[in-house]
This record gives sequence, structure tokens and C-alpha cells, in this order.
Amino acid sequence: MATKISYTLISSLETHAVRHAVLRAGKPISSFIFDGDDTPTTIHIGGFYKNKLIAVVSLFKQKNEAISSTNAYQLRGMAVLEKYQGQGHGRKIIAVAETILEKKNVFIVWMNARESAIPFYINSGYSKFGPIFDIPDVGLHYVMYKKLNS
Repeated sequence: MATKISYTLISSLETHAVRHAVLRAGKPISSFIFDGDDTPTTIHIGGFYKNKLIAVVSLFKQKNEAISSTNAYQLRGMAVLEKYQGQGHGRKIIAVAETILEKKNVFIVWMNARESAIPFYINSGYSKFGPIFDIPDVGLHYVMYKKLNS
């Protein structure tokens, strides 16, 4: 049975511990602080279990010209602490993010998805776009996207 998690908007600073532990373990602070983290249009969501932050996702108002020239956001830094992975929390925080974006009349959400996360995103309704590419010091990725408000 999945652990009961509450979701709320958080600051970029609050995302750092989970981003670091899951996405950039052993790497310097600069590797998990993203350009645009503190831009007013950026949205950070946290999932809390018993007042402990266990999941995060960030949404950046950013077009991907190859996919769409309409109102689009980039999903970045999606992470669930290892102890809580495989319990549906990733899928739930993505659904919360999509609901927030739909209310803002966003049409496309896209991301650079790690190769290992492709099945997760496909199961969440995302499609691959274009060839695989390497992000230095992070690994192989695909651009993935999903149309909202459809």
C-alpha cells in the first residue's frame, strides 16, 4: 500500500536535498541548482510524508521549439527518495504538476528524461521526441513531452 503523501508548493531551496540525494549524489551543489530556479514563473512542488520532504519536481516556463511554440513548461529535477520509490509517488507528483499547469492553460510539458526513466514517463503518458543525447556528467537522455488540456 502506498504511503499517504501531501503535496504543496515549495521553494527552490527546499528541492535541493532531494535533488542532490537522488539525481546528483556526490556531485557539487552547482549541479543541482538549475538556471531559472528562482524565476517568478518557476513552480516547485514537494511531496511530504509525516512532515518530511520525500519527492520534488520543478516546472520551468520554457519552450522547446522542436515540439511547440505555444505555452510550454519544462519539467526538471523530478526525484523521489529511494526509500519511497516504486510506491506511485513519482506518478502522483507528476499528476499534481500537470493539474497545476492545466490551470495555467499550459499546452505542452516536456523534459530531458534519463534513459533509465523512459518506461516511467511512457507509462505516465509522455512520448519520446528525437534522438538520444548525452548530458555530460549526467548520462543519456531523450526529450519527452505530453500535450495537456486536450
